[in-house]
Amino acid sequence: MLPLLLASSSTYRRELLSRLQLPFTCSAPDIDESRRPGESASTLVRRLAEEKARALAPSYPGHLIIGSDQVAVLGDRIIGKPHTFDKARQQLLDASGASVTFLTGLALLNSRTGHCQVDCIPFTVNMRHLDSQRIERYLQAERPFDCAGSFKAEGLGVSLFQSTEGPDATALIGLPLIRLVDMLQAEGVDIP
Repeated sequence: MLPLLLASSSTYRRELLSRLQLPFTCSAPDIDESRRPGESASTLVRRLAEEKARALAPSYPGHLIIGSDQVAVLGDRIIGKPHTFDKARQQLLDASGASVTFLTGLALLNSRTGHCQVDCIPFTVNMRHLDSQRIERYLQAERPFDCAGSFKAEGLGVSLFQSTEGPDATALIGLPLIRLVDMLQAEGVDIP
């Protein structure tokens, strides 16, 4: 098996990938993550996932490089990481009683052959009706300011959900393992 590289500095993605019990290293690519004019959310995450993998290929020849990118979509707009308490509160108020769809772009690049598999995996969270006090309590407890959508699904954030829909719950956290296993198996990696 070629060495495995995760093109990310995300602790969430690192924790997810470790579930597959494969040895891997991490390196953060330096790319421009700006959205292009008229670019759809799904096209954006596919492009960024592939660009992250390809950006590291010259430094990691002979590797299987995993790139991933995620956006949250509420209605017709992309919502990003809030970074502040006030922005997180507004995101959760806007999402109250609504559906937030997370689109996770995934790329697996064989830097030896140049072959790259790319996909976009959706996962939807149907939010409970949230009042200001519940939102404030949640934000004080978990401080999810580095998470798109302003919640941590792997933590207390699940208490804000009414239901979820999607083919792979790990996509919600940022690395769709079910699809990644398919891609790795296509490259000859046996799991388990």
